[in-house]
Amino acid sequence: MDTFGNRINQTIRNSKNLLFLQGEMAQLTYISFEKNMEWINALEDEQTIPIAYPLGFRADNTAIMSDPKEYTQQELTDWYSHLGLNKLPIDSIFQLVTIKETLLNDILKSILIEYPNKIPSKKKIDVDCVLSSTSLEQVKLTIVDGILNDIAYKSPTDYAAEFEKYTGVNLLENPVFHKYIELKATRDIHIHNGGIANDIYLTKAGVSARVKSGEYLPVTIQYFLSSYEQCLQLNEILENEIDKIWPSEELRIRREGKKALDKEDVVEQVIEESKKSQSEEKIA
Repeated sequence: MDTFGNRINQTIRNSKNLLFLQGEMAQLTYISFEKNMEWINALEDEQTIPIAYPLGFRADNTAIMSDPKEYTQQELTDWYSHLGLNKLPIDSIFQLVTIKETLLNDILKSILIEYPNKIPSKKKIDVDCVLSSTSLEQVKLTIVDGILNDIAYKSPTDYAAEFEKYTGVNLLENPVFHKYIELKATRDIHIHNGGIANDIYLTKAGVSARVKSGEYLPVTIQYFLSSYEQCLQLNEILENEIDKIWPSEELRIRREGKKALDKEDVVEQVIEESKKSQSEEKIA
């Protein structure tokens, strides 16, 4: 059934699937790192490995390669350790934040398009945008995109206030959202300030700040896994809270189906335990 509740729930489910995919990709990459470390550790003493890398790209779509560089065992160990233990978790949290930013934005966009009466009546719009639009729907999309752009640059607290105004969901009352704010602030620091925390990070992260201004902000495998779990929890919170306002029949069907499966598992477990108990009595 094509209802707004079902559509917005599908958006949230898609985000959850993207999170699972990111977790899968991170795990596969880490396994590759471990296998390469096994290969490196198996190298003979003083053995070097020649590796060429791209310097550019030709017009015929072929790579311009460097002369092979001879890497020692220690150099390969250092580089692969950096890639597996530092670069991997940093790149992975970038993806986590992107997935959650996109979800929050998509939720707001869906609501504003479905309920244009939520658009502020005093919202200004460029005359040229109206004149160049081919339909009223396109004008609405232009207005909505402008609202979303304005919200995106607000502070975390103000963003949450805007999100509640349009959705009715109070993100700030959920501790996991504050963890997400710190995650997002960490992402920003590694993109814009080389991983060194500053006063902007401290302001955004608030009590969740992990280091002082001027200190390096670490992103470890453990931090990625913790952030991954927090993003999944935030997804679940959004699903539950949004469903209270715009119910999804598809969500109810899935949950009822899961309850039925869980009940079958319990019955099967009881039967197996009963069989085991009877067998033990016969032996005795």
